[in-house]
Amino acid sequence: MEKEADSAPIPDREFLNLLNEVRNKDPEATLQLIELYKPVILRLSQFIHLPAEDVTSEIIVEFLELIHSEKQV
Repeated sequence: MEKEADSAPIPDREFLNLLNEVRNKDPEATLQLIELYKPVILRLSQFIHLPAEDVTSEIIVEFLELIHSEKQV
């Protein structure tokens, strides 16, 4: 049996707008993006043998650094 999707998908245009707002350092957009990916982050954190809070924090920091380091198109 397949699991249901953790969160509802959002349209591409809405995602790109959200991503652009995050790159412009909008704190509300940043929180929305983290919430969008939270189920995936929590699932991945289970496979790393460190305290869950540390792992999730590190994944979020690395994720945001990646977003801010990418060239805007």
